[in-house]
Amino acid sequence: MLNCLARRLLATLGILLLVSLLVFLMLRLTPGDTAMALAGETASPEQVDRVNEAMGLDRPLPTQYLLWVAHLTLGDLGRSAQADAPVGKVVAQRLGTSLGLLVPAGALALLLALPLGVLAAWRHGGWLDRAVAALAPAARALPGLVLAYVLLWLFALKLGWLPMPGAAQPDAGRGVALRGLLLPVLALALPGIAPLVAATRRAVLRALHAPHVRTARAFGLPERTLLLRHALRSAALPIAVAVGRGSAWLLGGLVVIEPLFALPGLGQLAVEAVRARDFAALQGVVFFFALAHLLVRLPIALWCCSVDPRARR
Repeated sequence: MLNCLARRLLATLGILLLVSLLVFLMLRLTPGDTAMALAGETASPEQVDRVNEAMGLDRPLPTQYLLWVAHLTLGDLGRSAQADAPVGKVVAQRLGTSLGLLVPAGALALLLALPLGVLAAWRHGGWLDRAVAALAPAARALPGLVLAYVLLWLFALKLGWLPMPGAAQPDAGRGVALRGLLLPVLALALPGIAPLVAATRRAVLRALHAPHVRTARAFGLPERTLLLRHALRSAALPIAVAVGRGSAWLLGGLVVIEPLFALPGLGQLAVEAVRARDFAALQGVVFFFALAHLLVRLPIALWCCSVDPRARR
């Protein structure tokens, strides 16, 4: 168990370093003069040089990266040029809005996907199973942005049931604010439901045809007992792994959903940082997303080590 824990922690640290390196290189190797973009098109050469020196852009790339990683280990994500504030503070200010979307969207995806996947596997070959098998690939291929625009057109423009983005007044009540969150929560949750339904169906279906379940069925145990006591227990691990992977769908969806619905969260911050070429802020957001995803998957991986001897090898 300790060896598995050590391997998982080392793998997590390695992935974080790889993500930080990829983000660092992608941003530094983009076309254009970063210092000129930050200082402004009318800036003098002296002002551009001061920006280069202040942000360390005049140093070699390996030195810039090592300094950034050194500051990162101390909890210093750098300073946002656009907000003129520490990146950690800017991320903390935007985190509440993103959590207000992630938590209900994740709960909605689980409440819809898990029962659908279990029922489709239990009634294998029935109308629900055929519908899930037919619609899941199409739903997975549908871009989240397209789905968000469809929901916006249907529920806000066509039916008028929900408000348009930014329509609520600042002094509006809590009920109006909650109604304004329904569309972005739906748009964030729905793209991740199809892969989770497919993974749940596949895991439960495999468990229902496992040798120990077939033996219990031969002894005359009811199908409901086989499902609840045997199949779901065997399918719990692959379903948990699929849930951990699904967290990446939700985090990535913030970059699409928050700007579309005018929500000042981390996804909106990432878009603003790209437009302003605010490298420090963008690196901080991407690193936070990667860290959040790995922190969701790490407990699942450790649980797999504790209950599955094959994962400890």
